[in-house]
Amino acid sequence: MSNASDLPPAESLHQHTASRPHRGTVDRRELLLTSAGAVVGLLIIGLVWFLTGRTAEPELPTVGELRRPAPEIDLPGLDGGRIRLADYRGKVVMVNFWATWCEPCKEETPALQSVHQQLHDEGLVIIGVNLRKQETDDAAIRAFIATYGVTYPIALDIDAEAARLFQISPVPTSYFIDPRGDIRFVRVGTITADEVIALTRALQREVVDQ
Repeated sequence: MSNASDLPPAESLHQHTASRPHRGTVDRRELLLTSAGAVVGLLIIGLVWFLTGRTAEPELPTVGELRRPAPEIDLPGLDGGRIRLADYRGKVVMVNFWATWCEPCKEETPALQSVHQQLHDEGLVIIGVNLRKQETDDAAIRAFIATYGVTYPIALDIDAEAARLFQISPVPTSYFIDPRGDIRFVRVGTITADEVIALTRALQREVVDQ
């Protein structure tokens, strides 16, 4: 059992205690290093996100991909005049082959009209090529156009001349032509508004990146 004489002087005890490190606190230098590390980490994460966002290409819809010059078509327009593919060089052009008796065409036409309204001012041109040979008269075409409120140009493919040049089989079939005049994407069957937008954006990005 210790007595009072065995205890260290108060001054010595105070000095001993003062020299002992305080483990419950973080000094200023450690705090600064921790903060700097956090900032650097955030900057790295931000840089990776930025680079990934710039380089990652959105996934394209399921379409046929090719690169060949588009046939030169020169067809009469439903509202008179001529519709010439060459007149739209420098823009992304979607050539959509359709017919009034085609049920899938009826399904996709509202989507095409919607995209036409959305992207026409941004350079997308949609040309609806009607298989005129299989129509009894223009009245059926005009009724179809009125029903779906179509405002993009309609070309009349008399005697299936353009259909032979593009080598289409069923309708609807859509061809996406880049600003240089090359066919790049082909969709056989119906296409949605989102798919048209995605394919158009892909061709427009190519022009910007060049």
